[in-house]
Amino acid sequence: MTAGAASFEVKACEIAFYGPHPTIEGRVTGVVRVRIEEHFMGNISRYALDLKVKADVLNATADQVRTALLAHAAHQLNRLKARHSDRMPTAAE
Repeated sequence: MTAGAASFEVKACEIAFYGPHPTIEGRVTGVVRVRIEEHFMGNISRYALDLKVKADVLNATADQVRTALLAHAAHQLNRLKARHSDRMPTAAE
């Protein structure tokens, strides 16, 4: 990595808990805990994020529910990473 380069890496991802939604049949909600490592301006930061996730699943196995929840977390992380790494274009003067 070059000096001054920034990076944002997902180091670990696990489902902390999940269960049925209290009022919506077929929906499962939960929390996915993600460990992040970020390199920015020569500093390294490591932190955990708890992402609220949901999945609409009917008659699914536990593995299918867990996969759907992790997929929702991955979608959220991809959006976060895109915002973190995209550079805003500079205006021409």
